[in-house]
Amino acid sequence: MAKRFLGVLSVALALLSSPALAAGDITVTDIAGRVVTVKQPVERMILGEGRQFYVTATLETDAPLKRIVGWQTDLKGVDPGGHAAYRERYPEIAAVAEFGNPGRGAFSAEKAISLKPDVVFMHLQVFKATQESGLIDQLAAAGIPVVFVDFRERPLDNTLPSILLMGRLLGKQDRAQAVADFIVREQAQVYQRIAALDGKRPKVFIERAAGGGFFKNDCCETWGAESLGMLIERAGGENIAAPLLPGPTGSLNPEQVMSSAPDIFIVTGSNWDSFAPGNKAAPVGAGADPKAVQDRMAALGSRYGFEELPAVKNGRFHAIWHQFYNSPYNFVALQAFAKWINPEAFADIDPDATFRRFHEEFLPVPYRGGYFATLDPTS
Repeated sequence: MAKRFLGVLSVALALLSSPALAAGDITVTDIAGRVVTVKQPVERMILGEGRQFYVTATLETDAPLKRIVGWQTDLKGVDPGGHAAYRERYPEIAAVAEFGNPGRGAFSAEKAISLKPDVVFMHLQVFKATQESGLIDQLAAAGIPVVFVDFRERPLDNTLPSILLMGRLLGKQDRAQAVADFIVREQAQVYQRIAALDGKRPKVFIERAAGGGFFKNDCCETWGAESLGMLIERAGGENIAAPLLPGPTGSLNPEQVMSSAPDIFIVTGSNWDSFAPGNKAAPVGAGADPKAVQDRMAALGSRYGFEELPAVKNGRFHAIWHQFYNSPYNFVALQAFAKWINPEAFADIDPDATFRRFHEEFLPVPYRGGYFATLDPTS
């Protein structure tokens, strides 16, 4: 196990040594393994997923919107708090052209071509759909390359290469390396300690957007071996859903969760009141209201008799901001999971302080806490 954790770290460190390239067209290999030629540095870009702004804002801190001519609407929809924080400081955000989801055939190639971007960044999850729909070829025929990145499917393997790739294309290699350096240092604190631990791994269940009302079943949508399920394993836990799901995501029934008796129960949530009125998710995120979070967590922890689970009875029922699953900030979630899974080994690790430092060093908006919570049994 130690070799596995340290091997991931070694790969990450090797990636940081990529040399800077001179201006002009360059050929790169994207996260889908495609060889793509792109004008460099990119001056106009479309983000096929709005949450890719979490990366570009770290690279273009002084003027985070100056090269973005279009993006998918997901940032405004699923992270209204984050979008509002940027809108308050950069009102021009409202003028960015909006696109639908390329994975659902809602991305307009004609509109994209009219904006004359130098590149369109897409998420790896929509690679198959955009390939089959002909979108990639349609854009290529207009001289617009598509580059795939990934912060969702295999976040701890693909985040650093994605940041470094975007940094190269934007001519921000040094800045991208500084961001990657920060992430590697924070990941290392987890990997090195986990590698030194012996003994049984605590069982963990993580419920995806619990109470959000986005899925057919009220409970219990989760991740298997990918996304946040991967983080659970790398943080020293045993993800109870991994052997039960055939794919990266899926749903367990409450009885499966109860019979598995997880030692730690984590729900993801956000303030989705404007996006999904009437939802019952824990509204964790920037500037979260602690009482509202506790009230929602208490309700989520009492469903189906969950209050009898060891995790809930023993004060190990936690909530975390949902967007950690699809952003370069996943290293913060890794620290939070490690601390919740092995509290003694990570007593001096403070993921909230880590995220604050990241904001202060790399982001143009001030940090507001509220991304993590633990259910108070007296609430």
